[in-house]
Amino acid sequence: MRYSFLLIISVIVLFGCTSEADKSTSTVVSTDKGQVLETPNKYSISPFTNSPEFGDASLELESYKDNKFDFKVSGESYKLGVQTPDAPQKMCANSAKGQHIHLIVDNMPYAAKYTSEFEYEIPDGQHYILAFLSRSYHESIKSKAASICKLIYFKDNAIFKEADSKEPMLFYSRPKGTYIGKANTEKVMLDFYLANVDLGKDRKVVADINGEKHTFDKWQPYFIEGLPMGENTITLTLVDGSGNKVDTPLNPVTRKFTLKEDPVE
Repeated sequence: MRYSFLLIISVIVLFGCTSEADKSTSTVVSTDKGQVLETPNKYSISPFTNSPEFGDASLELESYKDNKFDFKVSGESYKLGVQTPDAPQKMCANSAKGQHIHLIVDNMPYAAKYTSEFEYEIPDGQHYILAFLSRSYHESIKSKAASICKLIYFKDNAIFKEADSKEPMLFYSRPKGTYIGKANTEKVMLDFYLANVDLGKDRKVVADINGEKHTFDKWQPYFIEGLPMGENTITLTLVDGSGNKVDTPLNPVTRKFTLKEDPVE
């Protein structure tokens, strides 16, 4: 009887003291004997360190014609093509070309663009277009002014019709591509972009990392540690307060990326 009482108290403590952040690093499981164990996850998740805010940065879509985007980047604090001041301290993958625009068409991997005008061919038809300003280490600036999210109908290499997207949207940004060397693979940044939705009690993002699920109720980038060398897979899903997938376009989204050790000379 005393054992059963202690077991119940232990369960209450385990569940009652587990914050949303704690849930991303450990899982409570029950065995067939009724014992409750805390099983560490393979991957450690922690919030990304604070970054320059670039509060006055803004992005506007001026035009798209002849397969060419023309954006307007404004603000004194943010400039395309320069290094974000704290890049050396981030200890994660960083672009030598500096700050840039992330352009995402539907749920395709983003294209990094370092000038405000660039060519990008888009097939005729209706497409969701997300563009946002990025720091040199690929972290998005998460302000409405620094992004555009539109539903655009393209025809003959130009915009035929457009409207601001009104639906709750989740876009995948990082990780992407191939990461090489200890400095780039020990800590990998997970960054996603939200439009028309706030995370909290009623909306969360579930990240399935190689089959291991982590839930986020705060919109910010995160470090992932413990990923294996080789191919990795992440699926992001926008869910409601009960954990059910939100019925909205492009949800969920899956990406594969690769980690490699330093080449042996």
